[in-house]
Amino acid sequence: MARNSAARTAFGPMLLSAIEQHEPPARRLVDDDLAELFLPAPLRWLVHATAPAIFRRAFIAASERTGPGLWANLVCRKRFIGDKLAAALDDIDAMVILGAGLDTRAYRLTRQIRRPVFEVDLPVNIARKARTVRRVLGELPLSVRLVAVDFERDDLLTALAEHGYRTDYRVFFIWEGVTQYLTEDAVRATLEGLRPTATGSRMAFSYVRRDFIDGTDRYGSPTLYRSVRKRRQLWHFGIAPEEVSVFLEEYGWRLVEQVGPDELVERYVKPTGRTLPASQIEWSAYAEKI
Repeated sequence: MARNSAARTAFGPMLLSAIEQHEPPARRLVDDDLAELFLPAPLRWLVHATAPAIFRRAFIAASERTGPGLWANLVCRKRFIGDKLAAALDDIDAMVILGAGLDTRAYRLTRQIRRPVFEVDLPVNIARKARTVRRVLGELPLSVRLVAVDFERDDLLTALAEHGYRTDYRVFFIWEGVTQYLTEDAVRATLEGLRPTATGSRMAFSYVRRDFIDGTDRYGSPTLYRSVRKRRQLWHFGIAPEEVSVFLEEYGWRLVEQVGPDELVERYVKPTGRTLPASQIEWSAYAEKI
């Protein structure tokens, strides 16, 4: 049941990205012209309903009641990851998206360059992704490989290798909105699986603070805490920001940059003139393989 519940969370981030496309370009926090197309019909109708600003503001306000600040976190982490990927494109040979869900990044990337992209996720999500891509694009691009993996049970490197992955690739790994759904054992097993990765590879990822996971500090989000920790036990792993560097070093990665909510707001929200807050619950980070 937990795995199925986690699989269903693939819709949320893409719904937010799709709704953001209604904002004028100068106020938009993320650009993704495929986001709406990748959603199932009922959610596409919801996106259409938020086209008028008054309904869009009401929808964002309603989402903030469940998790104050999470709208900004989810869309700004996409911007952060996108910025890092754009800066690294000339230095990488492949991209691996861990927990790809309905993310459209691989398909937008094929408009710029043709490098191998491995989308990794639970089998149910991979099957859904294959159907979605065929519905929207007609066929799966040759450069994109869909890799079914249960992070709690399967060997990641073996699964990737079966789809043409090579350990001498300099890879850009994206691990967005995933680690909190895994146990600590699965997070460590994933990093262990990536240990043979070539020097100079990059990894952009997000994580949830441990003190939220253990209930020490709920950061003004009791409804979210009840949903993900009490009723469904959906989130499992968390880590303190000051521990991330040492944690990564155990597996051969060097922390390059870490951004919390204040930096996300300063970097991405303020220039748009919007007043969205960001939550202290989730942080984003960028690392390099050494």
